[in-house]
Amino acid sequence: MVDSGRFKSYCLAATVCCSWLPGTGFAAQQASVPIAISATAPVSDLSAEKVSSGINPDYALPDYPASLDSSSESSSSGAAANSSSFPLPQPSKENPGSDREVSLRKLPMNFLHDQKDMWLFPLGLGQGHHWLPALFITGGTAVFIATDPQTMPHFRQTTDFHGFNQVFSTTATGAAIAVVPAVFYGVSLLRHDSYDQGSALFAGEAVADDTILMVVMKAIARRQRPTELPVAGPYSDTFFHSNGSIFGKGTSFPSGHAMMAFSVATVFARRYREHRWVPYLAYAAAAAISFARVSTGSHFPSDVFVGSALGFVIARYDVLHGQ
Repeated sequence: MVDSGRFKSYCLAATVCCSWLPGTGFAAQQASVPIAISATAPVSDLSAEKVSSGINPDYALPDYPASLDSSSESSSSGAAANSSSFPLPQPSKENPGSDREVSLRKLPMNFLHDQKDMWLFPLGLGQGHHWLPALFITGGTAVFIATDPQTMPHFRQTTDFHGFNQVFSTTATGAAIAVVPAVFYGVSLLRHDSYDQGSALFAGEAVADDTILMVVMKAIARRQRPTELPVAGPYSDTFFHSNGSIFGKGTSFPSGHAMMAFSVATVFARRYREHRWVPYLAYAAAAAISFARVSTGSHFPSDVFVGSALGFVIARYDVLHGQ
């Protein structure tokens, strides 16, 4: 009976993983398209060049009149020889998220834009894009699902993490994920620091994106939590058997704590990476929260792996528009 359940779990792994592929959508790169404009080119030619090259008219250079005499023709020839390129604006690599306006007023529209990118991600896969990271996360999740029945009994039976679990309890870690961006936003308001306000809003936006994807995945997977099963198992047949709500509350796959912790950590790590200690501290805290979900028996290792990966991807490539 155990072997048949384990076989069923292996077969369902790929299917379950496919349900969260939309969350790994990467923001489309804004390609820089340089264009050199000769001062001697006719107005009609310049207009045609703008249309054919795909240049946004808002960023195109104004049309110059044709030369009127030989002296102006000579000077314009020199200008044409030294003409420079004018690339389109790109997101700043030094300031992640600077290519989009972030404010309480713009937050709903930014959230809807994020959701569109996430759920249209399979179209990119169909065109042959982003296969490598998608396969990496999908394959890693499948491996963890296959090994969950062997690794989970150890965490359920040991008392080595008793003190750690008391500090990183479900209530404490959930409160930390919510409180950190909220306090950061409040302090930035008092200091009138728009950059810090933006960081807190980006973190909140990422958590909102995580919530929608998490609810959908949990409702589809309906995986039992480890604590719903005997300490010694079996843990080989856990998908589609949870007694949680129809919206996935109380189910195991993926870990919402891990997803949100890594989203918040990624926003702060990217926005303040000039301070070398910030990324280390942010990701260490997210990793500790994620590990506690396994050591407390709340989630399987595969739940935490996929949650952490999705949290990072959503914040890094969807919210902050990483290249």
